Amino acid sequence: MNKEQFLFELKFRLNGLPQSDIDERVLFYSEMIDDRMEDGLSEEEAVAAVGSVDEIVDQIMSEIPLTRIVKEKVKQKQPRKGWEIALLILGFPLWFPLLIAAFAVCFSLYITLWAVLIGIWAADLGLAVGAVAGVLGAIFYVTKTNIMGAIFVAGSAVALAGFAIFMFAGCVALSKAAFILTKKIALGIKTMVIGKGTEV
Repeated sequence: MNKEQFLFELKFRLNGLPQSDIDERVLFYSEMIDDRMEDGLSEEEAVAAVGSVDEIVDQIMSEIPLTRIVKEKVKQKQPRKGWEIALLILGFPLWFPLLIAAFAVCFSLYITLWAVLIGIWAADLGLAVGAVAGVLGAIFYVTKTNIMGAIFVAGSAVALAGFAIFMFAGCVALSKAAFILTKKIALGIKTMVIGKGTEV
């Protein structure tokens, strides 16, 4: 792919974003390609070194706030015709509750995802606190010369510490996955709002 094709596809795929953002990004990548060509790369190699259009579009979309995209989309709308306004008014008792219900379901799923994640972190913290309490309990039993009790409590503390460490790794992995999923959902919403172009 040469520079002209790359920039055309990038501009096409960003259609729906504020025009100032499109112009700024296209100019940025045009200059980046020129810089790489000045460093001795061929035009095709310079374009390939910049990255794929899909990755660039996803990165740009994740950086632009959803409110700005919606504002631009509303600004671009043509004035509504009389029959469209009449349909919106007459259909309001049907579409508005459905819209609210869809928003409530999406919001509750989002909250549930993070509530489960917080619960898992809380359980891991509980295991860690239990391990510390077990060590303190073992010290207490040793001071009371109850060696069997001290061994039992110390063993329980080691087991709890092991579970806490094992669960910590799972919590970190789940947190990363939740952040990635949240980012992809936000990107999907932005893409739906602007209407993602098809590849050229």
